Amino acid sequence: MTTETAVPEPTPEQAALFARVRRMMLIAGLTTALAICAVLIAVGYRLFKSEGRAPEAVSDVTATLPKGTKILSTGVAGDRLVVTLDVGGVTEIRTFDAHTLRPAGKLKFANEP
Repeated sequence: MTTETAVPEPTPEQAALFARVRRMMLIAGLTTALAICAVLIAVGYRLFKSEGRAPEAVSDVTATLPKGTKILSTGVAGDRLVVTLDVGGVTEIRTFDAHTLRPAGKLKFANEP
């Protein structure tokens, strides 16, 4: 003796609702999969882009300063080497790229007249 549960056929309104729910679930699933793929591609790109970069060889570098210049302080800020100078009574900050030692910028401070 077997007992079978009778499942009634859905009404047309219910069938339309089921179809709409399936469509919305498909859209949500595809959107989620696309977002996950985009994140993985971005992470992979960043990893492989930075991995292949070879450090540049730094040779001896001589920075010429005006006569009478005094170095007040030096420091590192991120990827920059910062040197504070006293050039004839005027304070000047020079920045250099820490990897290549190329000049990156200069900032002079002058007194108002």
